[in-house]
Amino acid sequence: MLIAPSMLSSDFAHLGSEVEKITEGGADFIHLDVMDGAFVPNLTFGAPVIKAMRPYTRVPFDVHLMIEHPLKYIPDFIDAGADVISFHLESADDPAETVGAILAGGAKPALAIKPGTPAKAVFPYLDKLFLVLVMTVEPGFGGQSFMPGMMEKVRALKERRPAVLVEVDGGINPETVVQCADAGVDICVAGTSVFRAENPAAAIAALQAAKR
Repeated sequence: MLIAPSMLSSDFAHLGSEVEKITEGGADFIHLDVMDGAFVPNLTFGAPVIKAMRPYTRVPFDVHLMIEHPLKYIPDFIDAGADVISFHLESADDPAETVGAILAGGAKPALAIKPGTPAKAVFPYLDKLFLVLVMTVEPGFGGQSFMPGMMEKVRALKERRPAVLVEVDGGINPETVVQCADAGVDICVAGTSVFRAENPAAAIAALQAAKR
């Protein structure tokens, strides 16, 4: 299992050292949650903060845009160092146009879906996507409980296009990661279970050890 620790659960006063900590701990991706206070009821950080974190690691930046209008900000996040950019199918902008902008900028496109959105809604875009992010909690805040019913979406996506990577985000811990592995998940986003662990490197390794 590939693990993407979520900076949403990190110490925002020491972002550089937190990035270094999870890099040394063996993170496969670094997950960066961007929230605008409109699409979700929370505010986090934007492209300038991501750009400030970029020099602290070579681990790929997995940027998750939980914003109402992702399209106009795609160049900013690519300039900030995003390697993968996921945006929500439920956002206001045209999905195909937004995917095209990500590809044109040289980043890898991804679509994210909330718990209430069916997997089939992503099917028309699958051939252009690097990954699909299936939310296993309602987006907006960390520390929520995992929704096991979302694993059916993972299976549906993998059946439709086996080559697409499927990432899940929300409530990932040593117990729920096993369910994810069984369903065919490729990447798990883990926040509190990594950053609040006594030994983050050991926590990352334990999650990575989950096998299908």
